[in-house]
Amino acid sequence: IERIVGSSYSPTTISNITDAAVEDIEKWQKRPLAKRYSVLYLDGLYIRLRRDTVGKEAIYFVLGITEDGYRDILGFYVGGQESASGWRDILLDLYNRGLHQVLLGVFDGLAGLEEAFLDVYPKADVQRCVIHKVRNTLNKVRKKDQYEIAEDLKAIYRSFTREAALAQFEAFQEKWASKYPREVASWEQDLPVLLTFLSYPSSIRGVIYTTNWIERANKEIRKRLKPMNSLSNLKAAEKIVYLTLQDLQECWSTRKLKGFASAYTALQDKFKQKYGE
Repeated sequence: IERIVGSSYSPTTISNITDAAVEDIEKWQKRPLAKRYSVLYLDGLYIRLRRDTVGKEAIYFVLGITEDGYRDILGFYVGGQESASGWRDILLDLYNRGLHQVLLGVFDGLAGLEEAFLDVYPKADVQRCVIHKVRNTLNKVRKKDQYEIAEDLKAIYRSFTREAALAQFEAFQEKWASKYPREVASWEQDLPVLLTFLSYPSSIRGVIYTTNWIERANKEIRKRLKPMNSLSNLKAAEKIVYLTLQDLQECWSTRKLKGFASAYTALQDKFKQKYGE
């Protein structure tokens, strides 16, 4: 600012200037939502926040995909440790703001999150993030086997049909079960929620089998926070996150996600099957 306008401002003055965003944040967090969203992505990241002392606290994010295929940040919530009960409160807030119908929830394997999601949206489907699952598996196997296992897992989730994916899993199981019994058993247990995306139109499968879309928003938040060792208070954290998300939202407002136009009719049929409307 000093270089551009010839004057410098103290951190306190800058904070006072940006306090104009606080009222906007409150309105934005309470705004009514559309009744339907095709997809909800749930994800969180940790920041260093000062409350007397500095500690790590979670920021919860919810990204929705509208019926027409546009991305929409539905809310963010700062504070505490990420937990299923925290997510349940957030999902209830979305429901109370008008979001009553969801086709698919996409998230990682946080304990209890699937149950919390289905408590609020019992008719929705659940997609566990495949990329998170693959990374977790590769971290638990010998380095010399990682490439081969990654290719074998890719054959499962890149199958065109559920039947083909199950056949690929059987081959994977036969090949690796004796060497890595726990990892193979974990895939067998989670397979139903890892392959949900195969029951959706092929044009959008690349978008819904992973939480990558919401992680891109998280990456932007981390970039803004990187120069700071910690945030001075909760209000400062909310201002930075809100202003960053508004920049993203402006970019997304004119960009429909690839594949949703051709999938529109099929997704509307799914809404009718699940919700009778």
